[in-house]
Amino acid sequence: MRSPHIGQGSNSANVRRYNERLLLQALRRTEPASKADLARQANLTNTAVGSIIASLGEAGLIEFTGRRLEGQRGQPASLIRLHPRGAFGIGVRLDRTSMETVLVSFAGEMLARRAHDMVLPHPAKVLEIVHDDIQKILQMLTPHERERLAGVGVAQPYNLGSWLRELGLPADTFRAWDGVDFAGELGRAVSLPVFSENDGNAAAIAELFYGYGRQSDDFLYLFVGPAIGGGIAVDGDCLRGVSGNAGDIGVMPVPPSRLPSALQPSGQWDILLSRASLNALARHLRYSGESIEKRADLEACLARDLPAVNEWIDDCIDALAPALRSMLCVLDVAVVILDADVDCGLLSTLMTRLRTAMVAAAPEARGTPELVQGTFGPDAGALGAATLPMFFNFSPRTGILKGAGTTPQEVTHVQF
Repeated sequence: MRSPHIGQGSNSANVRRYNERLLLQALRRTEPASKADLARQANLTNTAVGSIIASLGEAGLIEFTGRRLEGQRGQPASLIRLHPRGAFGIGVRLDRTSMETVLVSFAGEMLARRAHDMVLPHPAKVLEIVHDDIQKILQMLTPHERERLAGVGVAQPYNLGSWLRELGLPADTFRAWDGVDFAGELGRAVSLPVFSENDGNAAAIAELFYGYGRQSDDFLYLFVGPAIGGGIAVDGDCLRGVSGNAGDIGVMPVPPSRLPSALQPSGQWDILLSRASLNALARHLRYSGESIEKRADLEACLARDLPAVNEWIDDCIDALAPALRSMLCVLDVAVVILDADVDCGLLSTLMTRLRTAMVAAAPEARGTPELVQGTFGPDAGALGAATLPMFFNFSPRTGILKGAGTTPQEVTHVQF
């Protein structure tokens, strides 16, 4: 049994760590801010805030950026903000039809990107490509800045070898992914801390850390990509579930599509990703005579406002609206954020149509949550991957107070 003294010391360190992250979150939401501003937001004493600010300054995570002159008596208050280059994150986003590696600053600015628009090859080949991309990106940082690298985040769909028929993709290559711990292999290859999440959760974490989460701790996040994914923000943290698949709306049962291009399910029900996904849109466009090989081809068709696009939108909303209603019966959130891997007006149209359908389907005594457009669009997946090391190192998740500062998918952990 641990002695009470050790337990108390450990708890005190956890509280200190949590409060440090609480102040960093306050700065993300309202920077620049004075010490008094931060004390009010975090509900801490001025003495405690002063001590934490000194520690964060020594760590290089914050900087002073002038003084507030208006409307004050006495000595003007010093203003504080996050140091834009106080930390860095590398993100690796893997999808079934693309991969990209990015470098992101502590302020959320994307500093570098290396992208490959291709059907995902064998894991060994992907490891080779990603390793090379990371080495090239690291060259953009000085030796001192490399010491401030919080780690590498990997965002990929779980079960990459599943649902290939519904997505219209070949099985041979993807089956090899089912038995691979890519994040673990990447960590050994680059000798850096690696954090792994499914792509829906990672994009939701980017929204929580750098986007809408700067004003709200609770929302449901949906991302329409080659498949459709999602994530759930609750009390400023990402709800993972037992297997990390909480919020995975893509496998929600839905009735079969009525589009002539759709594959018919083997049973009575289909799943949402076979209808509300960009792969489903591309399949319908090919059925209508269009050549769709890459995302640029899809964007060109969206820009032309083809009838086939509107046919798919009808089918997408017909499946998505009741699926979302089902999720809201369980989650009861006030905000739903919708983002997409392409735009060209598609996201605005989807939001308008979805809002109308949600209102029409609202049960008695239940309202319709606010629909908000996502902050990052096509960058959400890659930024989400790069945000993972930032989030797990600098976000005030309540598990820290209990000494549970890690996640099941965290390969290793660093402290500043």
